[in-house]
Amino acid sequence: MKLNYNEVQSQLKAQPRKWLITGAAGFIGSNICLKLLELGQEVTGLDNYSNGQKRNIEELSQKFPSFQFVEGDIRNLDQCKNLTQGKDHVLHQAALGSVPRSIKDPLASHDSNVNGLLNVLYACKEFDVPLVFASSSSVYGDSPNLPKVEHITGMPLSPYAATKATKELYAKVFASTYNVHVTGLRYFNVFGPRQTPDGAYAAVIPKWIGQILRNQPVEIYGDGTTSRDFCYIANAVQANLMAAFHGSSNKSGEIYNIAAEKQTSLTDLFNIIRTNLVALKSDLKIDDPIYKDFRAGDVKHSLASIDKARNDFSYNPTHSIEQGLEECTQWYVENL
Repeated sequence: MKLNYNEVQSQLKAQPRKWLITGAAGFIGSNICLKLLELGQEVTGLDNYSNGQKRNIEELSQKFPSFQFVEGDIRNLDQCKNLTQGKDHVLHQAALGSVPRSIKDPLASHDSNVNGLLNVLYACKEFDVPLVFASSSSVYGDSPNLPKVEHITGMPLSPYAATKATKELYAKVFASTYNVHVTGLRYFNVFGPRQTPDGAYAAVIPKWIGQILRNQPVEIYGDGTTSRDFCYIANAVQANLMAAFHGSSNKSGEIYNIAAEKQTSLTDLFNIIRTNLVALKSDLKIDDPIYKDFRAGDVKHSLASIDKARNDFSYNPTHSIEQGLEECTQWYVENL
């Protein structure tokens, strides 16, 4: 029987390991670094700040002097090899996200997402280091099946989705050809503290919270019935640690859904956010959202089955969307 999350954390505290986190300045990467450092692990972070925030690294460095950070690029093979050597685990979070960004610049998305992973995979092969990497629910594309199960995918609907599907193929090839132990995590709409609300490619939850706090209008693409399986950051962090810890007992090259197993429409999401913000700031005046045309490349509905991750490495979400929104709304009110 595999250990649960609390037991895994206790084991890591008792026997610290050496970790490399790519995309360490980013939203998910910085939260993973924070958790590992709190558990007394030896953590090295890598980022080129194309997506990440320097303030995330500064916060980690101030709180944990042992944290090692390298400003660099996963597209540099030598750098990937140098940083991977001697590590017990690599958690690969670095990527260029956003469907609209990939439609605008597919070459940049491919270079970072596919070529970057290939370098990390090669480095892990060279030094026999197990790898957990970030994939995405976007690989399900036009598949109508709900809930989403790992072995049934459709045609990718954007260059971003195509890069994630390609990453999964490379992972399987390296597992079978070179015996690299690699695990892919298909994230479903991860949200939480440190996720930037600014910029053209901001994710929906931080973007809406930021707009409301700044008295700006909120736009919903489509009629509001579009739905997602929103996954709080604590669940994604847990999945990385559990997949890494139990990796040696699982078949290599496997891909897992990481989600909360609940479907929430965009209109319902807006209403939850509005309720939370009014509870924290009663003077806020929040207008109804503006509905606009559906965006090219977006999936209409998404809902995950997490049975495979639950069975193979005891993934068990600690936060529902409601609990996660309550925590992160508080964080944005205090930090924006």
